[in-house]
Amino acid sequence: MTAKQIMDKLKANGWVLNRINGSHHVFVKDGCRPVSVPFQGNKDIGNLAKRILKEAGIE
Repeated sequence: MTAKQIMDKLKANGWVLNRINGSHHVFVKDGCRPVSVPFQGNKDIGNLAKRILKEAGIE
């Protein structure tokens, strides 16, 4: 799964892009800790994708 696909899933579940710090896109949602997604274009980020989605509460 690519970073772009993860960001699309986050946005679809109510997460909002708060800021960009270097290559990391930070998403926020009320009542949740911020989630950082390392943006690497269309490169597959492997198991990190599962950890990001789990942290965001998306399975």
